[in-house]
Amino acid sequence: MEKIEHTRVSTNGINMHVATIGTGPEILFLHGFPGLWYSWRHQLLSLSSLGYRCIAPDLRGYGDTDAPESVNQYTVFHIVGDLIGLLDSLGIQQVFLVGHDWGALIAWSLCIFRPDRIKALVNTSVAFMPRNPQVKPLDGFRFMFGDDYYICRFQEPIEAHEEFAGVDTATMLRTIFTIRDPNPPRLPKGKVYRALPDLPYSLPSWLTEEDINYYAIKFNQKGFTGGLNYYRSVNLAWELMAPWTGAVIKVPVKFIVGDLDTAYHLPGVKDYIANGGFKKDVPLLQEVVIMEGVGHFINQEKAEEVAQHIYDFIKKF
Repeated sequence: MEKIEHTRVSTNGINMHVATIGTGPEILFLHGFPGLWYSWRHQLLSLSSLGYRCIAPDLRGYGDTDAPESVNQYTVFHIVGDLIGLLDSLGIQQVFLVGHDWGALIAWSLCIFRPDRIKALVNTSVAFMPRNPQVKPLDGFRFMFGDDYYICRFQEPIEAHEEFAGVDTATMLRTIFTIRDPNPPRLPKGKVYRALPDLPYSLPSWLTEEDINYYAIKFNQKGFTGGLNYYRSVNLAWELMAPWTGAVIKVPVKFIVGDLDTAYHLPGVKDYIANGGFKKDVPLLQEVVIMEGVGHFINQEKAEEVAQHIYDFIKKF
C-alpha cells in the first residue's frame, strides 16, 4: 500500500484526491457508497503488477476530495465532469473504466456522454438502468418499496444526519459492508441506526479492523452528506437526462454481480439481464458474470477474482 501515490488534482471547480500506482495503459476505478478510493485497494495492487496504471479518486463529496455544499452539485453531470477534468489534467485521452455501486451508475453515464474517452468498461453490481420518461426515480422507489426504502429515507437531510450521528461510524460501516440480506434495504424511522451498536457482528475474512478504521476516520472527517447528496439529486439528474432517453452504451462491456446483491434482486433486474433487455441497451455487452454466494461489496469480498475478471477482459483491447 505504501507504493500507492496520493495527489490532489484541480478539476471542474473542485480539488480531487487521487490514488495512483503503476505504469502502462490506464484503468480508472469509481467507488460507490459508502466507499472511497480505498475500496479498490486490492485491484490497484493486482493490476498495477500486471502492467497497468491504476487510478482511483475519492469522488466528489468523499474522503479527501472537496464536498460542495449544494445538493444540486451532485448530479451525474457534475461527477462525469469531474472525471473528464481529471483525465485531462493527467493528460489521458482514453482509459479502461471500472465501477461499483454509485461508481457503476456514474460509469454508465460517462459511457453515454463521452464514449470517446473509454476503451472498455467492467462494471459491477448495478446494471444499466435506461431512463424511464414516465416515472421520476423517487416516485418509482416509493411505489415499489414504500417510504422506508433507504433511498427515500436518504432524502430527509436533518433526520438522516441525526440518525447517522446517533451511532458509532465504525460500527455502522461494519454492518453496511457485511450485510447479506438481498431484500430491498429499509430504514424505519428512528429504529435503524440507533439500534446498530447492539447488533452482534464479526468481520469476514475479506475485511479487517484496519480497513474499517480507515473508512471510519475518513467519514468522521468528511461526514456522510456528500455521499447522501448523490441519492438526493436523482430526480434532478433524471430531469436533465431527458435528451438521452433511449441512449445505449456504445463501448465494450463486461458486467459482474453477486447473486446476494440487493441490486441484482430489484424487481425486473434478473429478467432484464437474462432475457435480452440488457444486451439491447448495451449492444457491445460481451460477458455477464454472476458470482454465487457473493453480496453487494463484490470488489472487496472477492477482490482477487474481480481483479482477474478485469484483467481477462481488458487485456483483449
